[in-house]
Order: sequence, then structure tokens, then C-alpha cells
Amino acid sequence: MKKLLLASIFGIFVLVLAACGGGSDDASGSGSGDGGNGDSDGDSALEKIKDSGTVQIGYADERPYGYKEDGEIKGASPDITAAVFAELGVDNVEGQILNYDQLIPGLNAGKFDVITSGMAINPSRCENADFGEPEMTYGEGLVVPEGNPKDIHSYKDIAESGASVAIMSGATEIEYVKKEGVKDSQIQKVADIPASFSAVESGRADATTGTEMTVKMALESADSNKLEFVDDFEQPDLDGVPSYGAAAFHPDNDKLREAYNEELQKLIDDGTVAEILEENGFDPENNAPPEDTTTEEICSGEKY
Repeated sequence: MKKLLLASIFGIFVLVLAACGGGSDDASGSGSGDGGNGDSDGDSALEKIKDSGTVQIGYADERPYGYKEDGEIKGASPDITAAVFAELGVDNVEGQILNYDQLIPGLNAGKFDVITSGMAINPSRCENADFGEPEMTYGEGLVVPEGNPKDIHSYKDIAESGASVAIMSGATEIEYVKKEGVKDSQIQKVADIPASFSAVESGRADATTGTEMTVKMALESADSNKLEFVDDFEQPDLDGVPSYGAAAFHPDNDKLREAYNEELQKLIDDGTVAEILEENGFDPENNAPPEDTTTEEICSGEKY
């Protein structure tokens, strides 16, 4: 399943650009995405990427989807995009880690050719970016203080108890908890997962939530005896859960998105995507790309 391909990708994978600077919008990428100024047929980005052999990608800092470690960008989404672009003959991936809420603005400003990190497809995001086909599925997770003193097992419990919840800015969980009755005054928006854990540990928040894999793996890495993962968390019965993660492209770059989708499907069919997911801690069966759900259906609201 393309072990040699993945090994070669890792050897040449990422040139990390300047750090995002504490959430400011000063990213200095120079993507081929043209920021809305591309050719009318939308294929200039694909041509430029192939001609240069380099693609600019923006990732959100959310383990295990995308993160920086030992000077390299790692995770399921970087591995998938690298594999896809290698199939397109593009071996030089230049990536930058950003906050989630910087991804779509950075894409539409022409700083990146692609943005990803298991970004959930939803109708509102589809109005501002064109998503590729789903690459993975996932549910939600909840972390509380050790002993779960407020007995929180669902988003509705947060709403009914008046508890406060820390959530990463730009994350879909903000809308999810609101739909379950959580008020704006109960929500603390923070920069990243470590900041959300810090808010709970310090008592500034009563809980934090994110995608199940993200909060579970982050908690294991944190090795904190002050926090616990809620094993019996009740998944919200909401449109958008489970979520479908995918890469996103500038609306003008249809040919790039179509070429990406074509190679992605080949890697799904031959088992490479499942292998990448497993190597990054996912369950290939539960987190695999859906076989009967398309991005068009999700964006239209038919399957959201």
C-alpha cells in the first residue's frame, strides 16, 4: 500500500514557513491560488503548482489531524495531502501551521493553494471555500476536571447546568454546543487545545470539547492528573455529527480541486488513506472516508 511512496514523502515532506505569530493574520505564504485573480477557467493554480513542483498548504494546529513537532508538520491531513500531491508529481510541500479561524481567510487571500487538517465540511464553510471529497469521518469528545464534579456527559448537560466550556476559535463545536442550548456567555474561545486544557485545569472553564481523536490524544500527551476524558459522552444528535473532514480550495481553482479529488480517490481505493489514518492513531473502520456521502450532498444540506 505504497509504503515506499510514504517513506519518500517523509524524507522531503515539509519546509515550514514563518510561524503564525500568536493568531495574527500576518502569514507570508505565496500560494498559487491567486486569491480570486486566477484565469477564468480556474486552472492556473494547478499549472503553476505542477510547473514549480511546489504546493503551499495551510494546516490547523490540531493533533492528530495536523501539528508541528521537532520542526516538522505531521499528522493525518499532511500525510494525505503529501501523498495526493506526490501522485500529481508535486513533491515539495511548503506548509504553515495556523489557528483554525485563519485557514479560510488565508486561502481566499491567496496565501495557500490548499487548507486542511480534517476540516469539517459544512454548508456555511462551503459558501467561502470549495471542499474536496471527504477524507475521514469523526465524532466529538469531552474533557472535564478529574472526577467530573459537574457530572457532564453531553452538550445538553453543559447547557442545563450553566457550566462554562472552552473551545478552540473557529471550531465547529462552537455551533454544536449552541444548537444544544449552550449560551454565548458560557463559551470561552481559546487559541488551541492546550489553551482549552489550561482553562479547565485552572478552573476558568468546567469542560472543553473538540473532535474525539484530538482531545483524547492531546490528553494522553498532556499526562495530566487534573483532567479526564468522558468515556460515556453522548454524541449530539445534530446535523453535522459525525463530521466529514476534507481539504479545501479557492473557489476559482476548480481544476486543482478536481485533480486532487481524482488522485485522492485512487489512494482511498488502494488502501493508502486507510493506512495513513491508522499510522496516525485513527481506527480505519470507524474513521474511514464515507462510501456513500459526497461533498456536494453535505454542502447542500442534504446530508448535514
